[in-house]
Amino acid sequence: MPSAVSSSGGARAVLRFGRFAAMGVVTALILIAGVWASWGTAQHAMLTKGRERGTVAVTRCGAEACTGRYSPLSQGSQPRAEVVLENSVAVEEGRTYTVVLKPGGREAVRSGPAGVLHAWVPLGGALLLASVVVAGGLLRTRPAWVLALSGTALLTAAFLVV
Repeated sequence: MPSAVSSSGGARAVLRFGRFAAMGVVTALILIAGVWASWGTAQHAMLTKGRERGTVAVTRCGAEACTGRYSPLSQGSQPRAEVVLENSVAVEEGRTYTVVLKPGGREAVRSGPAGVLHAWVPLGGALLLASVVVAGGLLRTRPAWVLALSGTALLTAAFLVV
């Protein structure tokens, strides 16, 4: 007949494993969501070979998007009267930005270091959020600090470059 002490120790181990498994899944989902949210823009800013590259002189900004005239820099690219650039704190009316056009040619993404760092901002936020889950849910302070410092470095670099 098993004693009460051994069965409560086993239950504690099962609960601890369940907590670690659940928090591990939550952490992985947060990080995957951060990469997923960033990759939609980052792929265009980072992998520019074979894409249309040029500049956009921003003439008008609305609530969600800015528009302007596109001037090509890459061979085979055509000038366009109007392309759309996501409106963010990194885009101002009256300025000119280097961009890469998404396939289809109407939407533009900032290129260069500023564009790449701005594209990865969602991952920076996900790293910060995951650090809290790792520290509190998994009780792993060193990996949590690594995640937090990585997220902070990414967000700070994006802020300084943009």
